[in-house]
Amino acid sequence: MPGVLLEDVTRRFGPVTAVDKVNISVEPGEFVTLLGPSGCGKTTTLRMVAGLDHNDGGRISIGGRVVSDAERRVFVPPDRRQLGMVFQSYAIWPHMTVFDNVAYPLRIRRRPSAEITEKVTAALKLVEMEKYASRPSPLLSGGQQQRVAIARSLVFEPEVLLLDEPLSNLDAKLRMQMGEEFRALQKRLGITSLYVTHDQEEAMALSDRIVVMQGGHVLQIGAPETIYQRPASRDVAAFFGTPNLLEGMVMSCRRADNGLFQLAAAGAGWKGACFAGTDFQEGERVLMMVRPENLTLAEAGKEAWDGQIAWSGTVTESVFRGARRSVTVAAGSQRLQVEAPALQPAAIGDAVTVIANADGAWALRP
Repeated sequence: MPGVLLEDVTRRFGPVTAVDKVNISVEPGEFVTLLGPSGCGKTTTLRMVAGLDHNDGGRISIGGRVVSDAERRVFVPPDRRQLGMVFQSYAIWPHMTVFDNVAYPLRIRRRPSAEITEKVTAALKLVEMEKYASRPSPLLSGGQQQRVAIARSLVFEPEVLLLDEPLSNLDAKLRMQMGEEFRALQKRLGITSLYVTHDQEEAMALSDRIVVMQGGHVLQIGAPETIYQRPASRDVAAFFGTPNLLEGMVMSCRRADNGLFQLAAAGAGWKGACFAGTDFQEGERVLMMVRPENLTLAEAGKEAWDGQIAWSGTVTESVFRGARRSVTVAAGSQRLQVEAPALQPAAIGDAVTVIANADGAWALRP
């Protein structure tokens, strides 16, 4: 039984369809992230699960219980959905202490004082904030406020935790640290979590599965590595980083031992092998994706092994980024983006060979 189930869920704002027949199933204990650019419908989807927005179509279930069904006019209010929610702004009340902020969900449920003390103390220990229980909220740092918001969302033991860009207000280093801490806490508690972000690296680091959204539609659902290395479409591929997308023609296609399809393909100034998730016909147009970190810089004139793809070109840009070097290579009419080791020499004007292995090249339909 899914922890959260969305079936053909739709939300309209006047003539605009913000969410269009979205289907998502989140298993108990799973961490699923809704990922996409601003305006793609991810926050609206989360708000419908929370009961803060009504869906105009479709059905939403939590733990097997229908909480919203547009056709049958069923709508369970937010406070009866057994959900915890962490907002982008944290929504920490400045006139309350840390303890009182975390205790608030229990007090409005009229729980006994002894139970409140016990559960608030336990929730603060989970996020390592118990020694700050009596501190006024305005005296907390951003990271501490985020911990308090998480403790408050967990204190009444919700079935599902919803998080709307909870790390976006933190600086880069603290965002990474808090993300890792939250993921460890989520796995330890085994709580079903639905997370919203526009940050691709954050989504890949935290999630069991990612739901990529665009224009109110779901483009692809899958494990982070699958979404990144084996996108279902050009739109999904282009959403992550700056992939090299090269047009070509299929020369042959066969079923590979790994369950994928292996293609021999050729384009302007290149030919070689790549993999695909679906069958292609000989002579069919193909769009080959190679991510910059899956390309290797070699000396000019280096021969490619059988199945590898090689381009001869000239370095036109070379940017040192600390841990890596971003290099642009002009290879005929194509511009290849390469992420090379930081210490690899690649000066502007150098003649080089760029090489891709078959397992780093992925075929898409244009």
